[in-house]
Amino acid sequence: MDNIQVNIADIKEEIKKICHHCGRNHEDITLIAVTKTIDPERINDAVDCGIADLGENKVQEIMDKYDAVSKNIKWHLIGHLQTNKVKYIIDKVGLIHSVDSIKLAEEISKRAEKNNITKDVLVQINVAEEETKFGIGLEEAVDFVKSISGFGSIRIKGLMTIAPYMEDPEGVRPVFRQLKEKFDELAQMNLPNTDMKYLSMGMSNDYQIAIEEGANMIRIGTAIFGKRNYNK
Repeated sequence: MDNIQVNIADIKEEIKKICHHCGRNHEDITLIAVTKTIDPERINDAVDCGIADLGENKVQEIMDKYDAVSKNIKWHLIGHLQTNKVKYIIDKVGLIHSVDSIKLAEEISKRAEKNNITKDVLVQINVAEEETKFGIGLEEAVDFVKSISGFGSIRIKGLMTIAPYMEDPEGVRPVFRQLKEKFDELAQMNLPNTDMKYLSMGMSNDYQIAIEEGANMIRIGTAIFGKRNYNK
């Protein structure tokens, strides 16, 4: 618990410093603890230290951990979501960050309607156009949002991106800046079922730059829990 507690406190202090420097309110930044490969006991330790939002990359990990983790939190699905797995998490996650196809948006809307809910989603944008990452191109974003804004049981709440990893995070600043510009453009369009509230960008290596460029959701795993052991 000690390391997790110290790490969370350090990150929150860093967020305050960055926001003060940028003239932003640190309370507007949502810190999402990314729990990939992390066991429920350590996740609950993080919750005890003030974490209220948890992000998972895989549906199966949410399913495995859901009942063992504190219910006083909001789950975020931040990884690639296959249409055939939407049904398993539609009633468990508060926000889906990774909508990247009309087919997926349609399935989320259909499952949400069956559950008598409206599901909040973010559109994933592959700003850097990396072949190894999911997401739609920046130039397609407006047409894509227009296309899915007609689905009645989803609400588009913003945009998400995963920036390329760089040793010097300053190098990804243009990626974050471009996404913020697209976010602002969409916010002014007043599209149906669209409330551009969340800009999800920035991880352990580059969240400082992301906040400077307008992020209000950051997804932090390693800086909270330490390096992951993928061989467990």
